[in-house]
Amino acid sequence: MSLLIAGLVLFLGVHFVPTVPALRDAAVTRLGEQRYKGAFSVASGVGLLLIIAGFALADRGPQLFAPVIAARMIAPLVVMVALILIAAANMPSHIRATLRHPMLIGVLLWSGVHFLASGSLRASLLFGAFFVWSALDLVSAMMRGATRRFTPHARYDAMSIGGGILLALLLMAAHRYLFGVRVVAFSL
Repeated sequence: MSLLIAGLVLFLGVHFVPTVPALRDAAVTRLGEQRYKGAFSVASGVGLLLIIAGFALADRGPQLFAPVIAARMIAPLVVMVALILIAAANMPSHIRATLRHPMLIGVLLWSGVHFLASGSLRASLLFGAFFVWSALDLVSAMMRGATRRFTPHARYDAMSIGGGILLALLLMAAHRYLFGVRVVAFSL
């Protein structure tokens, strides 16, 4: 469990820096823009690897609460929507123009439904941490007015929707193999 916690602290800690403009500006001033981005990327990658390894190696731990049956039932659909939003976050789509922060909303949906659908200590740590981070980051981004202007194009909406659905179907099919939980009838 300590590896999972270390990964969460590193990954989410690095992602917390941009939510506080003074902190980010100080880091950029100290390191320079390119080195800041490089350090951010390396720390994020190491943190993500620690999260993956830590989650795989950690015991489920005690059951903190009973899984919410409704969350289990809607999880595949919610995750599909979340993945569409995450895909739209990096494209000049109408989805991104309308929601402004689709990645954070997608992470909120993904982590929230997984948190409610599980209830184990290991899952609660992982999904609860991502839920709290994405909620704080979303509030921060809205307060800072952190949005970029662009001209949206429908083809990017189609790409986001198609890519999100395809990835969701692949993850659903492989979910039992990857994470030990069968979420749909066509799981491998």
